[in-house]
Amino acid sequence: MNTTSASAGAPAGGSWEELVTVALLGTERRTPPGWAPGREAPVALLDAAAVETLRRRAGVRPARAAARPEPAPRDPRPPLPPAAARRLAMLLADRPGAGSGGRRGTAPDLMELLPQWLTLANARGFAAPPEALPALLDAARGRTDLRPAALAFAGPRALWLARLNQEWRFALRSSPGGGAALPGPEETERVQQLWQEGLFAERVALLSAIRAKEPATARELLATTWATERAEDRLMFLDSLRSGLCAADEPFLERALTDRSRNVRATAAELLSALPGSALAARMAARAGSYVSVDRTRGTPTIVVEAPHECDAGMERDGVVPKAPTGRGERSWWLGQLVEAAPLGAWPERFGGRTPEEIVALPVADDWQAELHAAWCRAAVRQRDPGWSRALLGSPSAPEAAGPGAVSLAERSKLLATLGAGERAEWVAGFIGTHGLSEAFQLLGVCAVPWAGPLGRAVVDALNIARDAGSYPWSFSGVMGLAERCLDPAEAVRLDGLTSVPDESENAAPGAGGYWAEAFQRLVTTLRLRAAMASELGAP
Repeated sequence: MNTTSASAGAPAGGSWEELVTVALLGTERRTPPGWAPGREAPVALLDAAAVETLRRRAGVRPARAAARPEPAPRDPRPPLPPAAARRLAMLLADRPGAGSGGRRGTAPDLMELLPQWLTLANARGFAAPPEALPALLDAARGRTDLRPAALAFAGPRALWLARLNQEWRFALRSSPGGGAALPGPEETERVQQLWQEGLFAERVALLSAIRAKEPATARELLATTWATERAEDRLMFLDSLRSGLCAADEPFLERALTDRSRNVRATAAELLSALPGSALAARMAARAGSYVSVDRTRGTPTIVVEAPHECDAGMERDGVVPKAPTGRGERSWWLGQLVEAAPLGAWPERFGGRTPEEIVALPVADDWQAELHAAWCRAAVRQRDPGWSRALLGSPSAPEAAGPGAVSLAERSKLLATLGAGERAEWVAGFIGTHGLSEAFQLLGVCAVPWAGPLGRAVVDALNIARDAGSYPWSFSGVMGLAERCLDPAEAVRLDGLTSVPDESENAAPGAGGYWAEAFQRLVTTLRLRAAMASELGAP
């Protein structure tokens, strides 16, 4: 067949699979059945696809109509005020990357304000407008950090919608029991049935819910099937005991130290070490005390360390991991784990009644200070000990930004998290006053929102100093972003004077003043928007 005769005829047929293959490969590499290569081949492919599509549709037999879905459940919460509903629609309509060229100008980042708006709306007990649910679920699908607050606000209707749309199934996985009502501890038969027959996610949700109300009942429920659970399931179930951890959990956790799974044993040891009165904590205190002591024969009392020479079976049973990470010495690795798991309350007695501050201030021989202090930091975080955290943090105005005990700013942020919100904010404000903002970003992230007055003023003053220095504001963009979300909206009045373009000094970067003015204008606009959001949602 020549090309002319082929193009004059009707489009050739072919199975749907053949036509899809031709479309994927391209008509230059393969042509539709019955056609030669040429300019007409793409048209022939489309004609053949149209004919095959019509043939496939004509062959479909009518199916029985599906049953209508059950009506969506009623949400008993009060509706949003109209102004707040309009604000929610505005926040949900904003999408990342919608701006031009990546420069935000003075416009607030609405998507970054959505989590705060959801928190306020949930605190006030409002129901989500039904028409906003699809956009709310889409936003939560793209941002896992939004999901808890978004699903709480969306309520039972979100779960109803999630059962009808595959893209929103995350809502079912994120809700205890897939959105079904979980039985209470008093409903013994339902609890036993769900525990024995439920899916894994349902069982985890059930155990967590009971643990929050009756810790002992949850532990006893777990013990009934512990021996027959898979290792990965035992690990997840054991993790639920972190909530409400108490001395009554010790016998169960001691038995878990002999578990077949190394991860289960490690988790059980970690939980026991968080109980200062446990037998494991006493064993770890004895071990750590035998390797760390005070040498009083020197002119200045000095801590001396003799790290363990082996990881024996008893240490391994109590959660010490024998194999050190690459690049880490085995002896220092074992010592760090022992000190981390030892109760911090044992050290003052070991060191002659010294306070944590006095212990941390002691010199440490043979370059063991960093290892020892880092282990104490991890112990203070694990045991939630504010006294040791204060000692290891040291004074915020100390010349060394790393502090006497913390090996990094990340470690300091963990120590700060063990302190109360007011003390935390005061410490970070003092740190910023001494060291500026360049090293404070991680520390600001653990402070309660909105920032307390002294902390907010310290941040604004530091930004003003950076502005006067004449550099570009881009190196402070992270702090600016935090300030937009965390500063008290009442601070907007103090910032008005910073929104104008300053006179540029000789050493200033070209145009830096304009960029700073723009950044402060955006900050002020965002703070006033946050104030409006709170006002629209009504009084607490």
